[in-house]
Amino acid sequence: MDILGILKERGFVQQCSDEQGLKKLLSTQKVVFYIGFDATGDSLHVGHLLPIMTMIHLQKTGHIPVVLIGGGTSFIGDPSGKTEMRRIMPPEEIKKNSEKILAQFKKFLSFEKGKGMSLNNVDWILKIKYIDFLRNIGKYFRVNEMIKHEGYKLRLERETGLSFIEFNYQLLQAYDFLHLSENYNCQLQIGGDDQWGNILAGAELIRQKTGKKAYCLTIPLLTTAGGTKMGKTEAGAVWLDAKKFSPYQFYQYWINTDDNDVIRFLKIFTFLPMEKINELAELTGAELRKAKEVLAFEVTKIVHGEKEAKKAKNSSKAVFAKGNEDLSSLPTTTLSIEEMINGISILDLLVKTDLASSKSDASRLIKQGGVTANGETITSITEAIKKDSFKDGTLLLRKGKKQYKRVVIK
Repeated sequence: MDILGILKERGFVQQCSDEQGLKKLLSTQKVVFYIGFDATGDSLHVGHLLPIMTMIHLQKTGHIPVVLIGGGTSFIGDPSGKTEMRRIMPPEEIKKNSEKILAQFKKFLSFEKGKGMSLNNVDWILKIKYIDFLRNIGKYFRVNEMIKHEGYKLRLERETGLSFIEFNYQLLQAYDFLHLSENYNCQLQIGGDDQWGNILAGAELIRQKTGKKAYCLTIPLLTTAGGTKMGKTEAGAVWLDAKKFSPYQFYQYWINTDDNDVIRFLKIFTFLPMEKINELAELTGAELRKAKEVLAFEVTKIVHGEKEAKKAKNSSKAVFAKGNEDLSSLPTTTLSIEEMINGISILDLLVKTDLASSKSDASRLIKQGGVTANGETITSITEAIKKDSFKDGTLLLRKGKKQYKRVVIK
């Protein structure tokens, strides 16, 4: 099966500007393609996994990915999917975020010469001269067409409206595509489906400026079966940075996948052959847990490596089996010996481990019977956790049914 067919079968394709033309192009040439990632945070998150997996699939079949860090466009901020204007970020923060994000991409893609490239549009965006840009690029855009773009329409319908600085974003993204076409022979831009209008604008700009044909492909904006955005949890975003979201937490996120999402996510977020996925699709009821374990292990292996995936898997089994296996990959809070001389209030400990946002929140959890320590339910809000509460130097705190924190003394 051709690569575009594989991507469609696994659920990566939402819209394509010329499917037959792109299929032929990908089958006959090594195609340079790009996806842009603005530097709005210091880590990638689960929402970025879908475009990352798309790039890996294409690179594996010989095509050449360009990871375009939006160090320049981040000065403005993409209004797509946003109900209000993004925060204007200082240049130092954008630069720092750009460096961290690029370092993460190096775990997933090869940037060896001829295999892949990483670029930052700060290198050309900040060199733009405003009047020249309006004369050479702006003349190709029609405002009446731009405001039909879904992202702009939604903002224009709100009281807050759309700022002029945001209105320029489409021109800059289109200019990126033109720059990559002229300097790197980039023929394809891929992005989330909310980027469709921006991507089409870039392809049209290339056609009008150079006469070349460029291709556009969008990937779905994934939501869970429950209708929530992918990568959102009670604790916040599911980061790909192990320091912000541990491999154990990451593994648990996938273990808790809704039954209706498991097979869809196996197709998208793993490299398992479709034959294996179709076998797992036959599982029902309690047996479906096996498919979730496969999903959790495979995605954690891709993001954090096989060693961390195995540790997370073993820790997960240990927690739920209440055994004595290795719990080292659980999110851990370390207490000093001095802190434990007189013990620590359970309320303070819950806050310190981030299982509660405040003492009043911790008190509410305890009164509802939602906190255990080493398997024993905490019933008193005045209880003090002392050194003898620890088993082999470890205390296992649980909030609700699924949130665990390991506490150790050093």
